[in-house]
Amino acid sequence: MNVNIGAPYEAVIRKIIEAGYAGNQTEVVRQALLAYARELDEEEVRLVNKGIELEMQEIKSGKLATKALEQIKRKYRVI
Repeated sequence: MNVNIGAPYEAVIRKIIEAGYAGNQTEVVRQALLAYARELDEEEVRLVNKGIELEMQEIKSGKLATKALEQIKRKYRVI
């Protein structure tokens, strides 16, 4: 795959290689993609945690009712 990323990004890639963080351009791109994927995963976890936090606040404030597990099992006839 050939990608034209432009001079400013090529300069960043050269700087990363010169600093010894990667051996070549391919390594820089691979590392960047992995870092971006990790960042996306972490963002998903933050969003899920935020959603849980908001729901817990609603439960504690009484805006959202809860039911015991046994009630739900009886309702849906789960053993």
